[in-house]
Amino acid sequence: MDYTTVTEMPGIGASHEQLARLYTRYAVAASLCVEKDVLEVACGAGPGLGYLASKAARVVGGDYTQELLRVARRHYGARISLLRLDAEALPFRSGVFDIVILYEAIYYLKDADEFVRESRRLLRPSGILLVCTVNPEWSDFNPSPFSRTYFSARDLRGLLARHGFNVEIQLAFPVVRDSLRRRVVSLIKRVAVATGAMPRTMNGKRLFKRVFFGSLAPIPAEVVEGMATACPLVSVTGDSRAPDHKIIFATGRKAG
Repeated sequence: MDYTTVTEMPGIGASHEQLARLYTRYAVAASLCVEKDVLEVACGAGPGLGYLASKAARVVGGDYTQELLRVARRHYGARISLLRLDAEALPFRSGVFDIVILYEAIYYLKDADEFVRESRRLLRPSGILLVCTVNPEWSDFNPSPFSRTYFSARDLRGLLARHGFNVEIQLAFPVVRDSLRRRVVSLIKRVAVATGAMPRTMNGKRLFKRVFFGSLAPIPAEVVEGMATACPLVSVTGDSRAPDHKIIFATGRKAG
């Protein structure tokens, strides 16, 4: 499987919110990565690796798609260690990382339990598994064409907890429909998704975004401090549904 067409590639036009989501993901990770050994699984073209490396002791990026790794290598050269890997059979000794990150990719995995099991094996005592995913309970949710299983906030809590993690669930990017324009855009998007008219690739979505969100800015090859406004995260408890936020963060701290 080649995930290039559904990956945020450098230079592709993005809305302001899309850039804010990208920045928020790595701002959240950076706050946990100071002086730590970090692995990002499914790093794609690696936009966050340099930003994390500016905080961490060591950063390794891995992805399943060779073309994405080639893009990352062209940008970083020898600055970042990059390798091809399978998220369900991670090629490292046990206990060699403090943080394992999986952003916007858990829905592509054949066996998410195996990834979480492997991540726990790699983590040192009190290590952290950090997962971010779009919220499938959001009314404007649009599944990726290559996806297998999407996880709600409740699902992610259960997934990490059953593998020995103490779990915190946080939500970001609240749904806002405070104007007629926002409500119309939401309706059009839901109709496009329901009828199969929504473009299936990042490139294909550019026109849709340009029409409904205005001017676009290119996705950067590397996240930098202050490139967008980070969205505050809201912690949630229990197993309640979370339809009013677009993005879920799950932080699992290794227990035992």
